[in-house]
Amino acid sequence: MPDRENGAPHGVRFVAGFAELLGTPFTAGTNALCWRRHLPGDFAAVIAALGPGQGIVEVAEEKLESLPLGPSGRLAAEAVLADLRLLRDHDLAPSLNCVHDCLPAADGATVPTDVTSFHVDSAPVEVDTWLCTYHGASSEGLSPGDAVPKVELPEIRAALLQEYGGADDAGFAEFLHDHSYDSHYAPRPGATPYAFGTFALWRIATRWPGCPAPPCVHRAPANPRGAPRLLLIS
Repeated sequence: MPDRENGAPHGVRFVAGFAELLGTPFTAGTNALCWRRHLPGDFAAVIAALGPGQGIVEVAEEKLESLPLGPSGRLAAEAVLADLRLLRDHDLAPSLNCVHDCLPAADGATVPTDVTSFHVDSAPVEVDTWLCTYHGASSEGLSPGDAVPKVELPEIRAALLQEYGGADDAGFAEFLHDHSYDSHYAPRPGATPYAFGTFALWRIATRWPGCPAPPCVHRAPANPRGAPRLLLIS
């Protein structure tokens, strides 16, 4: 549901610049921060210059700098390079990926654990996830009240208990965690995901001990071969 003050989805706060994005703490009511912006240049030209590929290919900074690009393509590449350097200058470890294809798992698992499933990122220490889509379909998020852990759905929990072969006890909880089943979520009936959008730089809450905010439930879009994405992640 939107925030009445700024039109943001519940749990999301829009910020005016990088300093606010970096310095705003997460709270019980805010688990995603978004700096909406427009970046100049032809990002499709960058994708074309990178050429064909399969799956997810990391693009090194040196590769981006050496691409044969016209003026508008070079403008786009420089905007990406500026983001990479900005995040590194603030002790982050960003990487740039060209996602040539990413489709939901087709193995029939009770709880699919690929990135196209709604999930949260987890860590043993305090850390955030940073994301920006420069080209192609963007990630999607769910407001905290719109998501339910899949392992809490009775039919899924029963199937996982059968897979585990034991009682619903501490060992089962460890089994769910070890397989990342407890990191995946389903939208509640009537829930509408929100799009992260193109060029917006996001900082989202992860699940770590003591985190004051619920982790941000999100997913990567499914994109078939021929519809590549250019994505920064840290």
